[in-house]
Amino acid sequence: MPAELQGPIALAALIVALLSLLLSLLLVVRLRRATRQGRLPASGVAHIDRLLGEEVRRLDAVSDALAQHASRLHLAEDGIRRSVQRVGVVRYNPFQDTGGNQSFALAMLDNEANGVVLSSLHSRQVTRLYLKQIVAGRSETALSEEEAEALRRAGSTAHERG
Repeated sequence: MPAELQGPIALAALIVALLSLLLSLLLVVRLRRATRQGRLPASGVAHIDRLLGEEVRRLDAVSDALAQHASRLHLAEDGIRRSVQRVGVVRYNPFQDTGGNQSFALAMLDNEANGVVLSSLHSRQVTRLYLKQIVAGRSETALSEEEAEALRRAGSTAHERG
């Protein structure tokens, strides 16, 4: 189990245990009060056993639900780690014959600095797209200055070749 899940799960288990303790104390107080006032029927013990059995079943259901939520949380955290979380964009003009910054380098990385750099070179005649894979903040192929800057803007400190 990941370390970041242990704290919230332990806290939830502690809360369930404290609620169980409070419920038990409440039942003991009510039982004593009912006994002192003579309101406890002859079948009181059987009634209490039934109530305690119901509470145990409810606590088991809460425990099962907590385990299911912890499992779902783990799956969600795993999906988040692999999703695009950091983006860097650089717009530029690589050619003198075109106006504006129509070309760009776009870096898209996950939490572990894995992802891609997408580059578009726009000229009057053609627009070309290039895609370079990034693993742990590094590219196996050489990056242009703009691609390296997009990678830096996306939060990757490593941008050298492989």
